[in-house]
Amino acid sequence: MGILLLNIVSFAMPSDAYTNPLAWGPARPADLGAWAINQMLFEGRMRGLLALLFGAGVLLGAARAEHRARRHYARMAVLALFGLAHGYLVWNGDILLHYAILGCLLPVAWDWSAGRLARAAIVVLALHTLLLSLQFGAVFAFRAAAQAPDASASLVAGYRALFASFPQAGSASTAAELAAYRSGWLEAVAFRMGPRGDTPIRLLQFAGGETLGYMLLGMALCRAGALTGGWSDAALRRTMAWGYGIGMPGLAALTLWGFASDFDPAVLMGNFIAWSIPFRVATALAHLALLLWLARRFAGAAFIERLAAVGRLAFTNYLATSLVLTTIFYGYGLALFGRIGRAELYLVVAATMAGMLWGSRWWLARHRVGPLEGVWRAASAKLANATH
Repeated sequence: MGILLLNIVSFAMPSDAYTNPLAWGPARPADLGAWAINQMLFEGRMRGLLALLFGAGVLLGAARAEHRARRHYARMAVLALFGLAHGYLVWNGDILLHYAILGCLLPVAWDWSAGRLARAAIVVLALHTLLLSLQFGAVFAFRAAAQAPDASASLVAGYRALFASFPQAGSASTAAELAAYRSGWLEAVAFRMGPRGDTPIRLLQFAGGETLGYMLLGMALCRAGALTGGWSDAALRRTMAWGYGIGMPGLAALTLWGFASDFDPAVLMGNFIAWSIPFRVATALAHLALLLWLARRFAGAAFIERLAAVGRLAFTNYLATSLVLTTIFYGYGLALFGRIGRAELYLVVAATMAGMLWGSRWWLARHRVGPLEGVWRAASAKLANATH
């Protein structure tokens, strides 16, 4: 449900609009406000929590399973197939293949202590942040050199070519997306397999280290008991205090820098890809502590039970959301792609969340597991047994 707050922009608008609010659509106060709220509270945090819980789930599964390595790799193989189908046949924003690839690295850390897992996560996240920060720092050095009075024509041309690749209004990629996603299903698939065919590789390049760090954090928190009710209310409140205390001021400063720069594409990309990572991680852990505290405080409440049902059908809800929303926005459905303002998209989000809350509980009142969760489990077991 949380990740939909971000993904809705990718479902409904050209991809440049995800990072740059001026890249597509109106720039009304409500639209800029929606963008800023996401930057402050949700961007990177929701997929971070998803990766964190994925890592915890891998650890829990390993603790229960016989022949755990074979079963784990079978699960990752089936997940990768789901991700390939999702990413190329339905929606270019797939995360499942990404998780399956990185999930294959996690068995190395199955038996590590909580402390060792936490230290490994910090090292991975720090190195990832450092490398990307240096890369985007070089972009600004390149800009300064290209804007110098004695800059050569080739240097200026090189910088202009690089700058043109950043998200901004009027880009060639936006025109191509509009043409593809306002057409039929075959045209959309051809676009995802052609110009966007390298998306999984680019995702690993720019987000792989962060995702792996979150997975290791999830394993550490699971082993420390944080995700299984082992932390006290005081520990959860302390986590909220330092997480928000570190994360929110940094994210506020980066968001204000985006506004102050008139949404300079280089600034926005640097913030999105690199500089916000430490603050995102701190805030994600604070969000996690807040959610755990609320779940404990309101245990047994009807709304918490509905949220739990959504969580038990997370895989089904994730893929069903893609099927429903691409049908609403793409040319083979209602053809609303690029035709709804950013602020109004959150009416669609609210309706989709309501559908999850109602549909998940309805399904679990009649079945033990979600439909796609069942398929994933059965296919993984069959593959694991076939390779025995």
